[in-house]
Amino acid sequence: MTSSLSSDALTYDDVLLQPQYSEIRSRSDINIATNLGRGVELELPIISSPMDTITGGYMASSIYKLGGAGIIHRYNTIEEQVLEVVDAYQHSVNSISPIIGAAIGISGDYLERATALISAGVDFLCVDVAHGHHIMMKEALENIRNLTPDFHIMAGNVATLQGVNDLSDWGADSVRCNIGGGSICSTRIQTGHGLPGLQTIFECAQTDRDVTIIADGGIRNSGDIVKALAAGADAVMCGSLLSGTTETPGDVFEGSDGFKYKVYRGMASKEAQIKWRGKYSSFEGVSSQVPFRGSVVDILKDVERGIRSGFSYSGATSLAELRSKAKFVRQTSAGLGESRTHIATRKW
Repeated sequence: MTSSLSSDALTYDDVLLQPQYSEIRSRSDINIATNLGRGVELELPIISSPMDTITGGYMASSIYKLGGAGIIHRYNTIEEQVLEVVDAYQHSVNSISPIIGAAIGISGDYLERATALISAGVDFLCVDVAHGHHIMMKEALENIRNLTPDFHIMAGNVATLQGVNDLSDWGADSVRCNIGGGSICSTRIQTGHGLPGLQTIFECAQTDRDVTIIADGGIRNSGDIVKALAAGADAVMCGSLLSGTTETPGDVFEGSDGFKYKVYRGMASKEAQIKWRGKYSSFEGVSSQVPFRGSVVDILKDVERGIRSGFSYSGATSLAELRSKAKFVRQTSAGLGESRTHIATRKW
């Protein structure tokens, strides 16, 4: 029996949202808040990825001050991760208590780590694995849910409706959706598996479970965020969009060209695996250097402006209204070229 070929799968660049009549007089009247369930409510629907070059305590605290949330990575000892949680709260002494997430795995010390993180005060746990639609995820979610019945548990990653439904049935409140779409992820090349990012959200948002959807991977700008939210995501998770900023872990260094850089790498890259566990198995990511970009505050303020502008083009004042009004259209490769700033490539 041969496998069949399903219908076309869409990326963020394959579609646009059709502009619509708007009565919005000020973009400050737009509410872009989201509720992920069990007390995890965000004014800005952005979550920083649990990567060791993206989210430690400093990032988690900083992004919350802007309305989002950070998930402190798990690629360290339990004691070191707990200290990052404490650090996130120390950075927030002059503001309201932040919403802080922390990542755990599905084997080894994950229950001990979960217990320590909850005791340290985190607001939600993220069960963080590359292929979340797996028997070990089922067992882990059931064990964690037994440990803490009323706590918010995020899990992933998956790329299908069945994956979302199963993780929800196993105990997840929110699910990270995307396989292989990140800028430093090579899963689709190494394994041949995955699904384009926007198509993943279209598929996963069809769930009838009481679960929220996190678009995770391939988010490059505010336009992609608006498309993901319109397609059914409740929030987006970002890595590269926040990389190279002051608040990310790691030192700034000077390159041979005299410019400043920081390291940004996938957690399935050889370099990351060797650092956190002393060896590597299958590698499905790369390590790179990205230009130093200053504070994440400036970047996210610009992104927020873009999101609010995007809502206004659909005449939507809330996430629910955006979804109900959104009209997607396909664009050709010529349309994509026209969508980008293209004066530099014009032949005069």
